[in-house]
Amino acid sequence: MHPRTLGQGLQVSATGLGCMGFTLPGSVVDEPGAIATIRHALDAGVTLLDTADMYGAHRNEEIVGRAIAGRCDEVVLATKFGFVRNSPGEVVVNCRPDHVRSACDASLSRLGVSHLDLYFQHRVDPTVPVEETWGALAELVTAGKVRHLGLSEASASTIRRAHAVHPVTAVETEWSLWTRDPEANGVVACVRELGAGFVPYSPMGRGMLSAQIRSVEDLGPDDYRRGLPRFAPDNFPANLALVDELARTAVRRGVTPGQLALAWVLAQGDDVVPIPGTTRIAHLDANIAAADMMLTADDLSALDRAAPPGAAHGDRYADMSTIDP
Repeated sequence: MHPRTLGQGLQVSATGLGCMGFTLPGSVVDEPGAIATIRHALDAGVTLLDTADMYGAHRNEEIVGRAIAGRCDEVVLATKFGFVRNSPGEVVVNCRPDHVRSACDASLSRLGVSHLDLYFQHRVDPTVPVEETWGALAELVTAGKVRHLGLSEASASTIRRAHAVHPVTAVETEWSLWTRDPEANGVVACVRELGAGFVPYSPMGRGMLSAQIRSVEDLGPDDYRRGLPRFAPDNFPANLALVDELARTAVRRGVTPGQLALAWVLAQGDDVVPIPGTTRIAHLDANIAAADMMLTADDLSALDRAAPPGAAHGDRYADMSTIDP
């Protein structure tokens, strides 16, 4: 797999592996299967693994740590801090400097590593100036606990403020043919202005762009996507029509709709490294193969017509309050 570079010198594989799906709420955690999938990804040349302390209430990091034991030199490890579970039903954002320091130490312990390659601020804390958060993060870099810093779901203005304290290596935000907000709100332009990289999560629209979900009933009863507006009855038919148009283009290219969607994200620039998530090795291999696809100008034009900015119906989350405006 051809390498790509995030920011000033963090070299990673063209696609990474988003690990959140291994510990989704309501699902049965298959730890041996997760470890096998992660190790298969490493064997196939995937180097960027993305997790977070909140995924599975810390269990995700523990599983990733066990999977990479003895192979840390093959991995560019990214994790995140910022969400805190106060009670079973209450999750808040906490980016105070004291929490930044304690969260980092806890992640290092769970992952079984001496440093984090890329540490993301998971969400912007409206009660704490980003300069204070990034001052603490810069101290972690100086201490050797973290090598590179990033933000997730931050606005262009917040990214610039953080970058003034310490260079931003990467911005992780949802970006796909289903979610083209970063193109419209100036985040992509800001990332490139600052020389950072872009790490799109959900590059296949939370599985919708795979064209395998034909009805909300295809999702399990506890599947978190049932609570997302784009899967709601008022929005789902229109979004399915968008997917069907994508599928027709995929048929012409002889690839799956998911591969085409991922190839589109990869085609947005060499500074873009998507992190599709999967729990199945067969899907992982298909995602890796998408990195070798070359889309023509006609392909890109067809996809722009099929899924222009703003085409998806419904908000990305039921609660958009943690998204930095």
